[in-house]
Amino acid sequence: MESKLGFLFDIGIILLAANIGGIISKKLKQPVVLGQILVGLILGMGILEKTETVSQLAEIGVVFLMFIAGLETDVNELKASGRSSSLIALGGVLIPFILVFAGMYIVTSNFLASLFMGVIATATSVSISVQTLREIDQMRSRQGIGILGAAIIDDVVGIILLTLIIGVVRPGENNNVFLVIGKIGIFFIMTFIIGYLLIRVMSKISTKINIDDKIVSFAIVFCFILAFLSEELGVAAITGAYFSGVVFSMTSCRHKLSHEVHRISSIIFTPIFFVAIGLGVDLRAAISALGIGIILVVLGSLGKIIGCGFGAKISGFGNKEALQIGFGMVPRAEVAIIIANLGLAINVINEKQLASVIMMVLITTLITPSLLKWSFGRA
Repeated sequence: MESKLGFLFDIGIILLAANIGGIISKKLKQPVVLGQILVGLILGMGILEKTETVSQLAEIGVVFLMFIAGLETDVNELKASGRSSSLIALGGVLIPFILVFAGMYIVTSNFLASLFMGVIATATSVSISVQTLREIDQMRSRQGIGILGAAIIDDVVGIILLTLIIGVVRPGENNNVFLVIGKIGIFFIMTFIIGYLLIRVMSKISTKINIDDKIVSFAIVFCFILAFLSEELGVAAITGAYFSGVVFSMTSCRHKLSHEVHRISSIIFTPIFFVAIGLGVDLRAAISALGIGIILVVLGSLGKIIGCGFGAKISGFGNKEALQIGFGMVPRAEVAIIIANLGLAINVINEKQLASVIMMVLITTLITPSLLKWSFGRA
């Protein structure tokens, strides 16, 4: 049980380990995020537990990370990438779903479990890719914009697919796909209206009063509220955080906000998030499902690289750029584990299949930073 002030010791150890891991990783010419995840794995081997406090601070870290990504997004480029992002997302959902479903069905002969594992394989967690792209200064590249746009669409399609599968498994429950689509629609309409009004108000008052001193606090409040509302309406909190950043990227304060929020985030919250990913991985469970786990990792990763790469290729990207986008869409993290736990709770998948998902999360999280750095670094 976590004592009243025991969490302070935990946070101190996590931040110390994150800094050491980051320094070693940088010395080895690897992304800092890789070192932070690895020290999380080491700490998780009986040294520290992933407590509720750590989980909540980690959640703030990923919200900040996506908020900064939104602030650094060029809205005109985001609009222009709408078609390509849709094609990338479509390939990144269909191909992993088909490959993993087929592979799992051949191995298990369980139709519903294979369907569910296929849905899990569609989930992308771009927080790792976002941090790596920031480190190698590619966040605002055409590929970076394509990855972010595709990840948002990917997230929405994944929620709808999950709702459909649960509706098949438990038709009596309140899992109406039209209700889910309606909620997602409400979120995007609400974000557009609030964003439009906010930009208009800020452009008017900025000429009359100095808002520079309070803008960072106000922006963080707005980010947290929109992240909460997006989660409540069935869209991931990180999507709300990203769009709140996009809203502020259209104001004159974008550079100040990006600098200040990055300072706050990088000192405490973002390192905790990446160490917490490692802390949350059950290595023994992952190793216990080695056979089925390898199938899931290989088919799930190839599905993203081929599917997203093909979508990028037909929307005008070159071979190298398509590969970079495919690599950027490979990682799975908390979303895949949440869906897998849900599948276990409703008896669609078993403990071994859950463990294989943990293995997929672990491996895709560890390989993505190095793959991205290599793909952008090569001639």
